[in-house]
Amino acid sequence: MFKGFYTAAAGMLSQQRQTDLLTNNIANANTPGFKADQGTLKAFPDMLLQRMESEDLPTDRSISVQNKKDIGAINTGVYMQETVPNFTQGDLQQTSQSTDIALMEQNMPTKEGGLFFVVQSPDNTPQYTRNSNFTLDQEGFLTTSTGAYVLNTNNQPIQLKSENFTVDSQGNVTENNQQVAQIDIAYASDLQTIKKAGNGLYETLNNQPLSSARNNPGISYQLKQGFVERSNVDAAQNMTDLLTAYRAFEANQKIMQAYDRSMDKAANEIGRVR
Repeated sequence: MFKGFYTAAAGMLSQQRQTDLLTNNIANANTPGFKADQGTLKAFPDMLLQRMESEDLPTDRSISVQNKKDIGAINTGVYMQETVPNFTQGDLQQTSQSTDIALMEQNMPTKEGGLFFVVQSPDNTPQYTRNSNFTLDQEGFLTTSTGAYVLNTNNQPIQLKSENFTVDSQGNVTENNQQVAQIDIAYASDLQTIKKAGNGLYETLNNQPLSSARNNPGISYQLKQGFVERSNVDAAQNMTDLLTAYRAFEANQKIMQAYDRSMDKAANEIGRVR
């Protein structure tokens, strides 16, 4: 009885985490550069059931031995194994703002790779973003919406005199007919090594910097000034999955209530002496 009780509880916890993931995706459906999370549910290992009893062997002395005979297996529930961002390219949206610079991936050496803008965190830890809704701070530095500096190919912040600048397809920044910087683009050969750091930022699992995509013959990309990359959240699909998760949670909840009624009857009625 208790095995089924805890199996239903594990199902409720898994669906609750799935619901949290999906609601976060939906809440960020309009966040530039946001990458939807995908949850993976995995079943706990099945428990093998064996019959434990003695059987007599057909010998002269009828030796009795313990016999373990397989009679089946039971499932012990599921759990949320991991949360993985979906790094597929989002659609571009025109804003006509000079500080908005969208990154478009074109050719990559591997399907597992991805490109990012390089930014400087407050503690100088290498961080990356796809949210290109940039702005200029009071000192003229190009920053993210959270204030992180966008870095150039020399690993330095990009400082400008005004918003009257242009950015070509390769990230060359020109102001007053002079090139002042080139926006650095980092390449991750395996996106499984990238984790979310909050506020649209990413970090590597080992905190090691990614290599630059510049001058890499196997990589091609294009920057588009006046555009931002939209979130890649499929709102309709996430809403459908959210309803499915809610119904699964509700079903497990009803199972737990049924077990609770059974245990209440076992404790208070079956053993009652009349």
